[in-house]
Amino acid sequence: MALNKNHVNTLGTDCASAEARFLKLISALPKVSVQGYDKERRVIYWNASSEDIYGYTQEEALGKCLEDLIIPALMRDEVVSAHEKWLSEGVSIPSGELALQRKSGDTVYVFSSHVMLSEHTDSPEMYCVDIDLSEQHAIRCELEKLATTDLLTGLPNRRCLEMALKERVEKAERDSTSLAVFFIDLDMFKDINDTLGHTWGDKLLRSFADRLIKCVGETSFLARFGGDEFVVLIDDIDDNKSLEDLAEEIVDCCKESFSLGTENVFVTSSVGVCLFPNDGTEVDTLLKNADAAMYEAKEQGRNRYSIFSNDLSVLLHQQRNIASRLRVSLENNEFTLLYQPQVDLRSGNIISCEALLRWTPEITEHSVPPDIFIPIAERTDLIISIGSWVMEKACEQARAWRNIGIEICIHINVSGRELEQDGFFERLARCREKYALPPEAIGLELTENMLIKSDEQVLLGLQKQRAMGVEVSIDDFGTGYSSLSYLKRFPVSHLKIDRSFLENAPESDYDGALMEAIVHLGHKLNLKIVVEGIETQTQLTYCQRLGAECAQGYLFAKPLAASVIQKRLECQQ
Repeated sequence: MALNKNHVNTLGTDCASAEARFLKLISALPKVSVQGYDKERRVIYWNASSEDIYGYTQEEALGKCLEDLIIPALMRDEVVSAHEKWLSEGVSIPSGELALQRKSGDTVYVFSSHVMLSEHTDSPEMYCVDIDLSEQHAIRCELEKLATTDLLTGLPNRRCLEMALKERVEKAERDSTSLAVFFIDLDMFKDINDTLGHTWGDKLLRSFADRLIKCVGETSFLARFGGDEFVVLIDDIDDNKSLEDLAEEIVDCCKESFSLGTENVFVTSSVGVCLFPNDGTEVDTLLKNADAAMYEAKEQGRNRYSIFSNDLSVLLHQQRNIASRLRVSLENNEFTLLYQPQVDLRSGNIISCEALLRWTPEITEHSVPPDIFIPIAERTDLIISIGSWVMEKACEQARAWRNIGIEICIHINVSGRELEQDGFFERLARCREKYALPPEAIGLELTENMLIKSDEQVLLGLQKQRAMGVEVSIDDFGTGYSSLSYLKRFPVSHLKIDRSFLENAPESDYDGALMEAIVHLGHKLNLKIVVEGIETQTQLTYCQRLGAECAQGYLFAKPLAASVIQKRLECQQ
């Protein structure tokens, strides 16, 4: 059938009109850049949005090569190769997000799709459709910044630190260079929060961060690890002299006071240092070892640095081994409680006893004394499980004794980590209820340091216990902060004076004066005095003369099994 000539002309006119409308449409699309290129990648089409996104006018762009306009230098060879491969082999360029270049040299982020027209002719044309992602990229960058930045100090946070440390470890491994990790902790920071408030505590952290930035320089990586802990990464540093010099400089950051409101506050810091690859090759290992060295510095007296060593590595290995065995022993019930009597110095009767934990593993050569395994347990969550076991067994023993008419208080030692756990006092109440015990059946022994570091919620919980009749003792009094002014705000019933004060007190005027002062003040605050470590008759007579109410020590008895102390209590009745 022959086509009508007028009909053919009409079709041609309609196609031309449709093409014109399409070109007008894509030219007007906001934030959608459309460019056309010939087989030499010279611009043959450049819409208005291309001008907005890339900064070149249509007149500037037409006839110019793609790679000379918007392709960054590092991408040019790759782009040219991809275009030529499409023409010669039919391998199309995939769509994706690209970082291209504006006329000004700034980077612009787009999602780019490509299509080839007249592909198998002598005049193929490639069209690029680029959607401007500048706003989305800015939002994404802001979200990433929020996710990796500490909002208080503006420093990288722990997540960012771990990523940066991983990258630097990989680089140091490739380049066969070293990397130093400095773990920094402010000493006694909690005291600032407790005495001045969290607002000034936050200001101190910001001020300390500013000093650290100036101290370690821009070439290092500084992050806030969390709380009052910071970490510094230094590339390519491997001699001890350089490590020590920088660690000393970091410690010295606190030499000058910090201005907090109307007060000038002095704080100190403890710094731990470890080195890649000598002290570890994994991110977790390096952070853990630097943290261990920092705690070593704290144990040496704070306000100093400690460099991770082989000796410390061996010690950590031993501690991890003990921690692992403690977990197994908890499952196997390889613990026992001994009881050391506390004697009324007026009547000579046993009026209470302290429950003392002993580790009794089946393999006897693995036995470890409490002064070693308890601090290890306290550095982990093990102490919480162990503390729960002690509480349960002490309540069980108290009930067994009360069933035969022995009604004395059993004191249990409570760790700071236990008190910090939500629900400690509720757990104590449930345990007493389980064994039908009155509040006065189980006493609590805490250290000075623990009480001073306790928050208001813990102190409120202790106050409620005291109001019910629970005895609360400060253990080893005098070996911690020894700030007697704190006593007035603590819900305490007993002061246990550490044995170190008693040892020479009968013969030493100085030690005797300290003992007398503590006893006198304790009585003024209506507290009962318990003297620890009485081993001689002279010490006993001395404590009786001072007016101390109670004592414990080897003169009366070593820690005893429940059956042994029960016989003494039965004879006493």
